Amino acid sequence: MPIAVLALTFATFGICTSEYVIMGLLPEVAADLSVSIPEAGMLVSVYAMGVVVGAPVLAVITARWPRRPTLIGLCAVFLVGNLLCAIAPSYGLLMAARVVTALCHGTYFGIASVVATNLVAPGRRSQAIALVFMGVTLANMLGVPFGTALGQALGWRATFLGICAINLVAMLAQLLWIPRALPTGGASLGAEFRALMDRRVVLGLLLSMLSSVSLFTVFTYITPILREVTGVSPRGVTYVLLLFGVGLSIGSVIGGRLGDRSLMRSLGALMLLLTAILAMLHISLGVKVPAIGNLFVWSVIAFAICPMLQTLVIARASGAPNLASTFNQSAFNLGNAIGAWFGGALLDRGVTLDDLPFASTGVAALACACVATLAWADRSAPRAKPAR
Repeated sequence: MPIAVLALTFATFGICTSEYVIMGLLPEVAADLSVSIPEAGMLVSVYAMGVVVGAPVLAVITARWPRRPTLIGLCAVFLVGNLLCAIAPSYGLLMAARVVTALCHGTYFGIASVVATNLVAPGRRSQAIALVFMGVTLANMLGVPFGTALGQALGWRATFLGICAINLVAMLAQLLWIPRALPTGGASLGAEFRALMDRRVVLGLLLSMLSSVSLFTVFTYITPILREVTGVSPRGVTYVLLLFGVGLSIGSVIGGRLGDRSLMRSLGALMLLLTAILAMLHISLGVKVPAIGNLFVWSVIAFAICPMLQTLVIARASGAPNLASTFNQSAFNLGNAIGAWFGGALLDRGVTLDDLPFASTGVAALACACVATLAWADRSAPRAKPAR
């Protein structure tokens, strides 16, 4: 892989660390800013909604901008946003700073995916996209647990200062290694929007959203669940999050390989497995070893699905190469927001932490129904050529 693709991976690592690390620091943020855990959880929802709104708007605005300066400029916005997070004196200002960092998230991923495919031979495009998205798994494997440990040791603000340092390095790497001359796009915006109206694309986006709702209904509150239900120590939470991140990385590799063999069949099987493991997680949370084991399996399955969903949407929106990947990021993050809100709303209404996986199981079952509907839509479109 060209070293420029690795520069993109490092940038996505910093971006996703900024998004996810707040979940490991919810108790510290809540105590410091005098808010409840569900209120602190809204920092996850608002960030995700910032991605949902910012991604399509900025994708349209930047559609014909030069790729290299656009990527670097988006990283600069992240730097400013994370610096504001580190110095925010109140909950409201922290929320506003999170919105600043969120606005460019989906657009960066969308542009970076397309740029990565332009940097490699046609036969390696899927690998290039997978490497860009490896930043997500590295964030969960390294950024979140070490960011959580740093925040617990030195205060949660130190974590965001560390993310600023990552952003600076990512900007420098892109300045050095990303070529200046890169294509800015193919079809017109009108043609891309028409391609996105295909019902199979819409179903793919809905499936991405539901998978994220299922994940974030539980994952947003994973730290209080581990502490209060499973009985894991604050230091132990860091190790469990590290194990969770390892599972995400393994899942990404497995999902890429299974998706290349048989996309829809593998996706349907994994969705059924996801539903089953969430039901088992609901039962096992009170006992450490089974709970941690189920969390690991859950992480593998949940992230094996993600690269498949990205491939699915792009394959069925072949006429919309720029907007498809960006809108899919909006779909993922809309699911993140809904999941975090849904979990918090259930807690506010008296649902216990150990019952959140049961609610997530219901969402996963809806996703299974969506896969079946999409498979039917594929069969009813004889001229379509879906990925196999």
